[in-house]
Amino acid sequence: MDGNGRWARRQGLSRGAGHRAGIRAIRQVMNAADEAGVHCLTLYAFSTENWSRPRFEVATLMRLFEETLQDEVEELHRNGVRIRVIGRRAQLSARLCKLVDEAEAVTATNQNGILSVAINYGGRAEIVDAVRRLAGQGADLANLDEATLSGALYTAGLPDPDLIIRTAGEMRTSNFLIWQAAYAELYVTQTLWPDFGADDLRSALVEYAARVRRFGGVTRQL
Repeated sequence: MDGNGRWARRQGLSRGAGHRAGIRAIRQVMNAADEAGVHCLTLYAFSTENWSRPRFEVATLMRLFEETLQDEVEELHRNGVRIRVIGRRAQLSARLCKLVDEAEAVTATNQNGILSVAINYGGRAEIVDAVRRLAGQGADLANLDEATLSGALYTAGLPDPDLIIRTAGEMRTSNFLIWQAAYAELYVTQTLWPDFGADDLRSALVEYAARVRRFGGVTRQL
């Protein structure tokens, strides 16, 4: 979800205001995804590298995560959406961890959709954590296979992504789901995340549907 800072600068606002605008955009995208039949959505909210941002900006983001969980969980639960938060939690505040745990527990049995939020997430860190977890369980790492590693990732039990949307014209995956996204289709738009709405999502899905996907030489028409 890129472009909050650039959006704020163009509006003559603070970066914090840009992040708040980015939070507001999430609801539109979630509603449009549901209407389009997309019931598994992952939002990249804060990366392991984002801690290097100015301290005030990081604090603003963490406060926004707390506020959003408090404000949105009830409605998501009412709509049957399950919440999962992926990433390293040890660096998050005790308050945020408590809110995350409560949100996941309350929505754990919901089956109408899955919203995953990546906070303090990095694809490389995820793979390292998965291997460490398996080693701690006594797994035979010399004979480690892909299925076993996949089952130890933060995303265990979730499908691999079919489509990754990158806003603000960024042309890289930036350490996002690098194991899971091996065959995902990429869609890049110049639109900044706070301006990304239902029509933008539909445009991405239309382009995705027109593509021919190839899996190791096997062609699949969407």
